[in-house]
Amino acid sequence: MSLFKARDWWSTILGEKEEFDQGCLCVADVDNSGSGQDKVIVGSYKGYLRIFNPHPVKPGDEVQPEDLLLEVQLREPILQVEVGKFVSGTEGLHLAVLHCRKLCVYAVSGTQGNVEHGNQYQIKLMYEHNLQRTACNMTYGPFGGVKGRDLICIQSMDGMLMLFEQESYAFGRFLPGFLLPGPLAYSSRTDSFITVSSCQQVESYKYQVLAFATDADERQDTEQQKLSSGKRLVVDWVLNIGEQALDICIVSFNQGVSSVFVLGERNFFCLKDNGQIRFMKKLDYRPSCFIPYCSVQEGTINTLIANHNKMLNVYQDVTLKWATQLPCIPVSVKVANFQDLKGVIVTLSDDGHLQCSYLGTDPSLFQAPKVDSREINYEEMNAEMKELQKIIREATKTQDILPESEKQRDVTVTAEVSRDLDEESQAIDSEVKAGAVPSVTVKITIQSRVTAQKPSLAVCVQAPLAVTCDQFVFDDLEPDSSETVVLSVFLRESCSPSELEGTCMVSYNIPTELNPEGIPKVAQCNFSLPLRLICFPAQPSKAANHKLTIDTNKPPISFVTIFPDFVDPSEGDQANALGFQFLTGSKTTLLASKTSQRYRIQSDQLEDLWLVTKELIHRLEVHFKKQNCKDFACTFSGSIPLQEYFELIDRHFELRLNAEKFQELLSERAVQFRAIERRLLTRFKDKTPAPLQHLDTLLEGTFREVIALADAAEENQANMFQAFAKLKSATHLVIMLISLWQKLSSDQVAILEATFLPLAEDTQELGWEETVDAAVSYLLRTCLSKSSKEQALTLSNQLSMPKDTSRLKKNITLFCDRLAKGGRLSLSTDSATQQAAVMPGGCATIPESDLEERTVIPGSTTMFSSNGRITKQKSKP
Repeated sequence: MSLFKARDWWSTILGEKEEFDQGCLCVADVDNSGSGQDKVIVGSYKGYLRIFNPHPVKPGDEVQPEDLLLEVQLREPILQVEVGKFVSGTEGLHLAVLHCRKLCVYAVSGTQGNVEHGNQYQIKLMYEHNLQRTACNMTYGPFGGVKGRDLICIQSMDGMLMLFEQESYAFGRFLPGFLLPGPLAYSSRTDSFITVSSCQQVESYKYQVLAFATDADERQDTEQQKLSSGKRLVVDWVLNIGEQALDICIVSFNQGVSSVFVLGERNFFCLKDNGQIRFMKKLDYRPSCFIPYCSVQEGTINTLIANHNKMLNVYQDVTLKWATQLPCIPVSVKVANFQDLKGVIVTLSDDGHLQCSYLGTDPSLFQAPKVDSREINYEEMNAEMKELQKIIREATKTQDILPESEKQRDVTVTAEVSRDLDEESQAIDSEVKAGAVPSVTVKITIQSRVTAQKPSLAVCVQAPLAVTCDQFVFDDLEPDSSETVVLSVFLRESCSPSELEGTCMVSYNIPTELNPEGIPKVAQCNFSLPLRLICFPAQPSKAANHKLTIDTNKPPISFVTIFPDFVDPSEGDQANALGFQFLTGSKTTLLASKTSQRYRIQSDQLEDLWLVTKELIHRLEVHFKKQNCKDFACTFSGSIPLQEYFELIDRHFELRLNAEKFQELLSERAVQFRAIERRLLTRFKDKTPAPLQHLDTLLEGTFREVIALADAAEENQANMFQAFAKLKSATHLVIMLISLWQKLSSDQVAILEATFLPLAEDTQELGWEETVDAAVSYLLRTCLSKSSKEQALTLSNQLSMPKDTSRLKKNITLFCDRLAKGGRLSLSTDSATQQAAVMPGGCATIPESDLEERTVIPGSTTMFSSNGRITKQKSKP
């Protein structure tokens, strides 16, 4: 039991399963008794209106029946109750009740009883207003400086302020830029309304500005308001608080100063009349309601703030003076005067717990009973400890994270690719113009150790490759059973793929005792396709535009040994040149040096070097692994073909720009086509049709333009797909050359692949250029940064299509330059501190102007040698 607990002076539970909110509680002398004793008025969402006159009760006693002065059901949900001078001709207090579509003002009166049942109270409807819009909340006050009466302002759910001069409707105004309603309050000192908008801004509107603004019979746009008569509704002042507000309260405890209090979701603000912040308090809890109640010291204000931890905190400005525990979470809190007790705290919860309490420190008389003492048997404790340690050791013997059943997969899938191509090609709908498009058979086997429900197999290969069938559905697999499917893979589109790999994925359900429907699981495996699928042997070519040289540390191996499927065995060991004719029409030549440990790959197209180079390195590694040679390594000491790589980037980006242009033109022609259609339909529907004035000719011409643009956009899309396939192949090649050049580890190669190959498919919304530019920029500002200032630069969070590729090409060149100077790829947070240890002498500063000169000089090729120096070679015209 807490010492600082709110002392229950009077409490009750309202109704059954009723709901209450912030505006459902009001405290005032609503019956005009003149005694200064407040009554508690409560309205609920079920439409019940209750008025209480609390009296102190002894602990444990129930609430007396005479404490409830009035209970009436109004049939409509009650959103808010307020007490003020709402009836003309009298300054007496009346009760205003706000419903969803109605505002009612009642007079509360009591008749002295002649018997022991006490006084009788009743309400009388003075007037009501039927609302044209759904109400949210209301405020009241002497709008415009009127004396002796209060006017009412209601805020609707769609942002309209409806002002009522007691029995008559005055006017309505829409708040500019409105989205959702917020709390609303009136400041009598500045004669203005204060609210918090959906932009998380406190906004103040003068009553005079509202009165003389444009009338708002229906919602108008900003442009319409400019053209209409009257003045625009202009905000007086705005303050951005950066969060939504729960409530607003305006108090003035002396004539000179009034304060605007705003309770946010995490902060508490006190503002001056002009919107300047007097002070603010950052709360370390979620507040639920608040009320400023008095000023006990000159220049300070005391405030009660309740939170969702059932705590009520008392602040003097920003200083916490008291904290007390409540029995429930209040949604509204008030301060009232009852009989001779002033400053009673009245709280209401959302489920109807109404309590009147005071702050105190009554001590608790509870004392914990003494625990029966017993002697400790240390021998039993030691034996128990040894037994527990034995269990812990047994449990931690196996370091496997997965349970025993996961060591051997419930369902396994294997793929076996045939060594030979299909005798009869299974290529269907192939767009390749070659005479015969080959195909290769893939045999996929699914084995199940348990019962597998609803198994389905999906086979995926990267376009432009395709499979004869990519989806298979099976019946439930019994334990120790298997299923086998056979399919063929072939080249469908007329461009070379960037990868010769595929994936098999099986999804199934494993039933359990708790879940008979089964737990979904997935098993998958990868398979590699042969190079013969996309090319065939051809005569080597001596001339080529692009050449690469791969160095090894072992003597060259005959192509008969490592490429038996491409070399005629009759040539014997003399075969040191090999040609690869791709189905798409290009040719690549592989040469082995007779005197040195080098291999040369050459082709007229840069992207065609990738698959042959990859296949060469892979077959060399497999060959020397069979020979038990563990120190075999390949290196690259030539120049990275960045200029040729940049040409592929520019080609792909140019097609993306064309796609945007085609989309804009199609949109314009479609708008024109629909406009002509509307004109023609109007002419045809007219009873006395007018001449067409060549509208039919214009419609036909526009239709032909739309079809031509659609065909051109479709052709551009196909070209862009082929350009992206070439770009991916060239990117794979550049990654391999960089890894061989800098002798990168597998983790660093994975970072390179994630940086330069982030997308499996290129789209207009998210393209390759902006994604790679962001990734390379991140690496340049982290692990490859040259100073701490670069690390402090922030990257843009939004990816958008750039205007050109100059920035991307500059960043890629700078990326290679940093690697040449000793930079190492790492994703750790302390990579910048590791750079000084990795790089000899640190990473030298690179002048940006010098870098730009290197990248834009026409006809030059930037050379990145293994010793880190940069040289230029002038290409032949």
